Amino acid sequence: MYRFMCKSKIHRAKVTETNLTYEGSVTIDQELMEKADIISGERVQIVNLNNGVRVETYVIEGKRNSGTICMNGAAARWAEPDDIVIFISYVMLEDNIAKNHRLKTVYVDNNNKVTKVV
Repeated sequence: MYRFMCKSKIHRAKVTETNLTYEGSVTIDQELMEKADIISGERVQIVNLNNGVRVETYVIEGKRNSGTICMNGAAARWAEPDDIVIFISYVMLEDNIAKNHRLKTVYVDNNNKVTKVV
């Protein structure tokens, strides 16, 4: 049996920009991606704490240490700069591995700089 598990999350990041005309996805600062073990092209769920909307898209790499969180394409319709979001990545694991899996959480400050990784 396999289980879908929460692999990692970036907790309470601030949207820095939106780009409706981009083809799609979300741009995330490369440093945040690495700390959360998220790679370019990976599917993520995004939870907007300002309006309660959840959306799924794929990630593209933003400039390292820029603090960039840019909602692109359709995702730009449901978020505005300064909205607070949570990025959640998932993994499918065999049952015996899933039982020992631990979620990695990346906490950020108001400028999307890493403050703690748990």
